[in-house]
Amino acid sequence: MELIEILKKLNAAFGPSGCERGVADAIEELARPHVDEISRDVMGNLICHKKGSGPRVMFAAHMDSIGMIVTHIEKEGYLRFGALGGVSPRAVLYTPVRFKNGTRGLVAADEGADPAKLKLDELYIDIGARSLEAAKAAVNVGDAAVYDGAVHEAGEHIVSPYMDNRISCAVLLMAMEALGESGNDLYFVFTVQEELGLRGATTAAYSIAPDYGVAVDVTSSGDLPGSKHGCSSVLGKGAAIKVMDSSVICHPRVVEKLKELAGAQKIPFQLDVLRAGGTDAGAIHKSRGGVYTGGISIPCRYTHTPTEMVSAADAGACADLVRAFAEAELEA
Repeated sequence: MELIEILKKLNAAFGPSGCERGVADAIEELARPHVDEISRDVMGNLICHKKGSGPRVMFAAHMDSIGMIVTHIEKEGYLRFGALGGVSPRAVLYTPVRFKNGTRGLVAADEGADPAKLKLDELYIDIGARSLEAAKAAVNVGDAAVYDGAVHEAGEHIVSPYMDNRISCAVLLMAMEALGESGNDLYFVFTVQEELGLRGATTAAYSIAPDYGVAVDVTSSGDLPGSKHGCSSVLGKGAAIKVMDSSVICHPRVVEKLKELAGAQKIPFQLDVLRAGGTDAGAIHKSRGGVYTGGISIPCRYTHTPTEMVSAADAGACADLVRAFAEAELEA
């Protein structure tokens, strides 16, 4: 399946942090032909296992997106909400949103709120309800909403909500489909609640006990006008091999192996040094007695907004590098 078609299928599912089952169902359908067994753990992580007798390798891509959770319904029918993950008040203002049951609305701000100093508690969701009763008939306190946007192409790039991190889920699916012979014991794990603190990866890494871990996620793109270069990666330069972020310093063995494979197989790559932010690698590398851990990142513009942008070519390079590492002869 083409990348953009995978993204459309995954994004049609509903999957904010803590409510990832719909995304897991969509991924399981696509992954089943390419692995030996699929299971889900207590947290909701989707674990796709391709059996082998070699070192145990865990690839992790989180399924969840940021979102908004209803905390109060006003008598006029407006919904006050809290954040699921890193929701920026300025990024979500006047953004269309949708709930799991299909209810749609948009985010607006209190009259008189200063756009330059906007706070989350000055925002509300308007679902068109005319009263408390009408709103409660459609939405309850505790219901979550996500951005309501479509996937579309923009030149050589793709724009969509939830690129963080459905693009990486698509990368793992593409790598699984292309996978050749491998003696490694492979676990492709689609994790939950990464946006709330790497929660799914923590339990998955503990139960799988991998020898190697590779987190696949987006990273910031340093090619925007006025960039202060808080990151090293840019769109269109290939797979970003993570060196470090605020959650992990990647193991030199994994970094060098990824660079070696990319060079040998002529996979375009760059290095990913990120001053802030983290990925599931932050949980994986500290599991049990420690795991040889690295990261493969897709540069992304406008992260955590309703219109995140990635390069299709970068995603393809990341899928190639995941496949290469999965097939590689690794030290036990």
